[in-house]
This record gives sequence, structure tokens and C-alpha cells, in this order.
Amino acid sequence: MCTSCCGCCSALRPRYKRLVDNIFPVNPQDGLVKNNMEKLTFYSLSSPEKLDRIGEYLFQRASRDIYRRRNGFVVIAMEAMDQLLVACHAQTLNLFVESFLKMVQKLLESTDPQLQILATQSFVRFANIEEDTPSYHRRYDFFVSKFSSMCHSNHNEPELRDKIRVAGIKGLQGVVRKTVCDDLVENIWEAVHMDKIVPSLLYNMQNSRYHVKEADTPEPPQEEHADPPTLAETCMRELVGRASFGHIRCVLRPVLRHLDLHELWVPNQFALHTFRIIMFSIQAQYSYTVIETLMSHLDDNSKSNPKIRTSIADVLSKIISIAAGESVGPSVLEIINSLLSHLRLSVTREDPSDEPQAQRAEKLYQEALINALGEFANHLPDYQKIEIMMFIMSKVPYPALDHLRGFNGPGDVLLQNILLKSLLKVGTKYQTIHFNTTFPMSFLEPLLRMSLAADPDMRLLVQKILHTLIDRHHNLEKLLKPTVNIGDLELVLEKSSRPDIIFIRKHGPEIYRSLYESLEQANNTVENIEAVYTTLALLCVELSSEETVMEMLRLVVSIQDTALTNGSLSAAQKYNLHAVVVSLLVLIPNVVPITPLMEYAEKVIEARRNAGANHLLPELLVHYDPDVCLSPSQLGPDVLVDQVAVTESLKGAGFDVSRLQQVTPYGAGGPPGVNVGHRHSWVETGMRTSVADLNSFQVEVDSVSSSPGVQKKHPEEELTFESMKKLLSEPPESAKEAEEERRLQLSETFRTADFHDLVDRTHANNDILQNKLNEIFSKLSTGLSDGIRPPATPTPGTKQDNDPLHSNNPPTYEVLFPELFVY
Repeated sequence: MCTSCCGCCSALRPRYKRLVDNIFPVNPQDGLVKNNMEKLTFYSLSSPEKLDRIGEYLFQRASRDIYRRRNGFVVIAMEAMDQLLVACHAQTLNLFVESFLKMVQKLLESTDPQLQILATQSFVRFANIEEDTPSYHRRYDFFVSKFSSMCHSNHNEPELRDKIRVAGIKGLQGVVRKTVCDDLVENIWEAVHMDKIVPSLLYNMQNSRYHVKEADTPEPPQEEHADPPTLAETCMRELVGRASFGHIRCVLRPVLRHLDLHELWVPNQFALHTFRIIMFSIQAQYSYTVIETLMSHLDDNSKSNPKIRTSIADVLSKIISIAAGESVGPSVLEIINSLLSHLRLSVTREDPSDEPQAQRAEKLYQEALINALGEFANHLPDYQKIEIMMFIMSKVPYPALDHLRGFNGPGDVLLQNILLKSLLKVGTKYQTIHFNTTFPMSFLEPLLRMSLAADPDMRLLVQKILHTLIDRHHNLEKLLKPTVNIGDLELVLEKSSRPDIIFIRKHGPEIYRSLYESLEQANNTVENIEAVYTTLALLCVELSSEETVMEMLRLVVSIQDTALTNGSLSAAQKYNLHAVVVSLLVLIPNVVPITPLMEYAEKVIEARRNAGANHLLPELLVHYDPDVCLSPSQLGPDVLVDQVAVTESLKGAGFDVSRLQQVTPYGAGGPPGVNVGHRHSWVETGMRTSVADLNSFQVEVDSVSSSPGVQKKHPEEELTFESMKKLLSEPPESAKEAEEERRLQLSETFRTADFHDLVDRTHANNDILQNKLNEIFSKLSTGLSDGIRPPATPTPGTKQDNDPLHSNNPPTYEVLFPELFVY
């Protein structure tokens, strides 16, 4: 009777409960009853409204079994939950998920590690299912906290500890996948979640073997059975890769905090490895945000230990190149300005009274910032590198022009040194194509000004900057030391382009003048003199043209004049200058083939060797024996470079030597009205650039073009058979292009030339405009003497003092006021 009663009660139970009960075997080791599980699944699919009740009943049975420690039946209940979860359609999933998550949470709350791992696996399967209908009321706070705590498991058994940690990492990965793409669910990017997820991943990544040596590949090798460090890295890549622009900082802040709290900056292998993972995983257009955040962190640590700041700057230098390709516009200069600000702050922080170790640490920090600057510039296009160099040059402090050789204080000197080192670092990453592009006036002028600094180390830095920017054919290593054996150097030569010739015509005098005055400095070392020689040699090689020979030879003669007459130089410096002179004298005819000049240079070298004047030949020495090394005046004129002999050699090669013959003795002064002071005469004449050689510009002004009887003629217009044939055969577009080029050249010259330069040009001996004016006025005076009167005559009683035809004063056109001319 009792049995029949039980049977009646069983028949009265809901069908879904009976189906659920039937999936459990009598012995839990037998596992899930598959036939009955298929019946339960079919019933769930045919009656989806019962799905939530089925899930709730399974949860109740599992909770009871957990309390009774019948873990076998708990595993069967969880397996049934998983099968129903996979079998149910997305539309009806929400009816079941709440019960499913309650069961997962119940298993995670247990103290049995195996149940925690089982629950995590079920949650990961759930996370990989895409739901059509979002459930915005669902929260994952517990799961984030529990999975994070599993990532920090310290179980006594290493194997089980790793399994728990792997489960925790996979659980966090599942939470991220489930929430990151759904705007209606809980915001996983909030600080309360990121402060748990990110440190948990970093904690496991610290044991990774990949950060011990820097990996060049963005992805580490994958293994069949991922260990916690490898899986944590994979999860970190996925997390960063899914972050949008507004969420990048949500990941970076806990990363930086973790590195700070656990003192992982020194050494910085792990920090570097972490940021490499971030930079390779992040979307390319967001990489600038990482650099900006890291720089802000460097700002926050401005008062920290120099080793920490150096490590942060080193990480910055290693990853900044990845962001350089995506930085455009203001962001480029913003990064550069931030780096320069840190350099400036570091300079102000230095104290001579600090211990040597602290000073060395600060130097390492500055070098790390400079390396970051160079690496960033290295991956930018050339036009942005020019902008960076100009920007850095604008930050270099220098005094007013009338205090050119003095500085405001030692802090300025140190800052100048640091900024010039930064400029040199950027310059090494730049490949020069045309000089007029590399050296805009706003960059060249302050650079030449700094080449006359009082500190010899500063001047040396400027020369090195010029070396790296001038050298286009990799001749720098061959020209570091003066030598007379030019043939052994195997220099790479290429004919100069027209833009380069125009550049040296325009700016050559200023460049040569600064180099010449740099050689006059009394505190020059051998390295300074060698650096100036290298600059001149590179200019000679890169601008190998017959048009540049005269200016270079002028400079050679002037340098020798300085070595003979400048009393502020030591004997060793004078001997060094003589060695530089003869080295340049040999280099010039090797670059531009001039056989007579080459023979004369060899003759001077032989004369010095025969006279025992090896101290006047390379190589340069710091100290010379005064008892052995005689001065040039004691050795005789044959050991010196004779200007007359050089002129004759050039004449023999067919050169026009009129400009070379204009060189007057040292300190002879310049044109009237121009105060040149200590400047050598070659500077005065050199200020009239080669543009003036076009018949003093062939003054192409409207008044001349429109004046009757004045025919405009260009230098190349010769009335010969060949010129007429060329005129008929060439298309008219060529003549128009040539005319346009001449016009632009003339306009550019008068727009950008120095005022004194323009004044000097107006004093040219063959000034066509002045000659034409004189001719016109002389004809007018002749016409008046013949009885011709102007149509308008002054009325009686008016003064005629201002009339040049009736006044006793000199005519105004004969009075020169160059300082009043405005072009």
C-alpha cells in the first residue's frame, strides 16, 4: 500500500521534475543517463516556457548536493545545465541563464577547487554564446571578484595552483568577452572592475619567460597547454585590443599603478614587455594615447628616484617608435615639447654638489630622453624631422647678438648642450636630399650663431650637427681627419644640382664666415679644428662645382692669413690651421679637377717636407716641440700657400680669377660706410653672393624693361650661329621656364638677403642701373645745353634750390645713401 502511495505521489509531480530526476543515476560514478537527458532536452525545446523552472529545479538539487558534499551529483547537474545551455535557442536563453549563473556562482563559492574549475569552464562556454536579446539587468561583480582571486591562488600543490590560476584567467577572459561588446550590460571598463582584472593578469605575467629577453614578434609562441603567464598575456592582448579610444586609459592606469606599487620599474624588463604587448595589441590610431599617458606618468614621477625616471624614459624610447607612424600634426610637436620639457627640468635639477652617483643617474635619465626623441623622429617622414629640428633649435637659449660670445649662466650652457645633443640625435635620423630644404633660414641662422658659442664643446656639437646634415654620400668617416693623401680616401662624388648651387650662392658667405670665425677662437681644441675642417671638406665634396672653387680658395687663403697674424692663437693652434689649409688645398683640385692647382699643392707639400716642416702637415697634434717646430716665417715663403701662385694656377685652368684677386690683406677694412671691424676682407667681398655675378643681377626692373632704347639682354644670349640655331630648335616653353627661373631667383634674393648684403651689391663696380641713370642724366644735360628746355618752367619768384639742373649742390642721383635704401 505504501508503494502504491508513493507511486501516486510520483505521478502527481510535474513532468519536468520527473525528467530531471531521471537523468541522475543511482551511483554518481555511472555518470549522466544519456537517454533520459535526451528526453529532457526534447521536452525543453518543445516547451521553452518550462525552461526556467527546469533550471531552478536543477539549481536546487545541486545546492542540496553541495551541502551534503555529494560532489558527483553536483557534477552531473552542472553537465546537464551545460547541455541545456547549448541546446536552447538564443531567443529563449534568458529564461534559463539566471538559474545557470546561480548554479555557477554556487559552485564558485564552494571550497572545493575542482568545483571552482568546473564552474569556470561552464561560465566560459556560456560567454562564447552570442545572445540576440541583451539582459541589461545582469551583473558580473561577483564573477570578476572571484575570478580575480583565483588568479592569485597560492595553493600548496603547484599543479593544482596553476589549474586554479588558469581557470581564473579564463573566467576573466569570458567576462570581458560577454560584456565588452554590449552597451546595455554592465560597463566592464569601470575602475572598480579594471582595478581587479588588470593587476590579476599582470601578476601572472610577471612569471613569464618572454619578458626576460625582448621579443621582436608581437605574439609569443602558443603551446597546447597554456600556462598562466602565457594565458594571461593572451588575455591582456584581447583586453587591450577590444578597448575603444575612450577606454584605453582605463587599462593603462592600473598597469602603471601595478608597476609602481610592486616596484617593477627597476629593472624595467617586465615593464617594457608589458608595454610592448599593449602597443602591439592596441589599435594603431590609439597608440598616441599610450605615449601621452606614459609621459603624464613621467610627470607624476618628476621627483622620484633618477633610476625610476630613467627606466620610464627608457620604456618610452623603446615603444615611442611604434606610435610615431600614427602621430600627425600637433601631436608630433606635443610629444617633442613634452620630452624637451623633461630635459629642461632635468637640467635645472642638476646640482654640482651632488654625489657622482646621483649626477651619473641624472645623465642616464637625460640620455634616455634623448634616445626617445631620436627614436620618435626616426619613424617620421623627413618633412616632420625638419620641423622637429627647427622646433628644438627654437628652444635653445642664446643671448642677444651683441653678447654673442657670452652666456646668461651655467644653467643655460648645460641646457644648450642637452638640446643640441637632442638636435644631433634627430639629425642622425634624417637623410638630406636638397640643402635648401634641410637648411631653411629659420634653422640655419640660429645654428650658425651657436657655432660661435664660447664653450668649445658647444661648437663641436654644432659642427657634428652640420656633418650629419651635409653628408649625403657617406663620406663623413673618410673626412674626419685632415689629410693630404686624398686619393686614398675613395670619396663618393656627384655633380651638384642647380638648387644646391643656388643655396651655396645665397648662404655660402654666412656659412664660410661662421666657420672662419669659429677657427679664430682662442680656446679651440684639436677636435674643434678637425670638426671645422670636416665641415668644409664635406661642403667641398657635396658641392663639387667650378662655381664653388673661388669661395673655398678665398677661405683657404684667409685661414692661412689668420694663422700668420692672429696673436690670440697659440703656436699649436696656428700649426693646426696651416695643416688644415694645405689639406683643403689638396682636396679642392681632387674634387674639381684642376691640374695646375693640384701640381702647386703637391709642390707646397714637398717644400714643407724638405724644409722639415712636418708640423705644418697633418695630422694635428695638441702639443708641438718649440725647439724643433719652426714658425713659417723662419722656414721661408715656399712653405706657405701663395695667393699669386694659386691665381696663376687657376688662370692656367681657364678660370676667371677676378674674384680671388679681390682679396685684400687681413684687417684692411671693407667698402666705405660699412663697419666690418675685425672681419677679414674675404667676408666683405663674399657678402656679394654669386648671384651678383649675373652682371650685377642684370637689374630686371620694370623701369629698365619699359625704357626706350634700353634693351634687356640675358647673359646666355650671344649672337652666334650656335645660339641662333638653339633658339630656333628649342621650344618656346624652355625660354619661358628659364625666364621664370631668373625672375624667381632675383625676387628671392631681394626678399631674403641681408640688408648689408644688399648695400654691398649696390656698390658693385659694374652697376648697370647706376650707369644707365648716369647716361640718361648726361643726355638730358646735353640736351639742355643745346637749347632744349623742359615743358614746365618754374614761375618767377620761386626757389630753385631743389632743382638739380640749377643748383650748385651735387645732383641727388650722385649721392649714395645705402643705409636708407629699402628693398
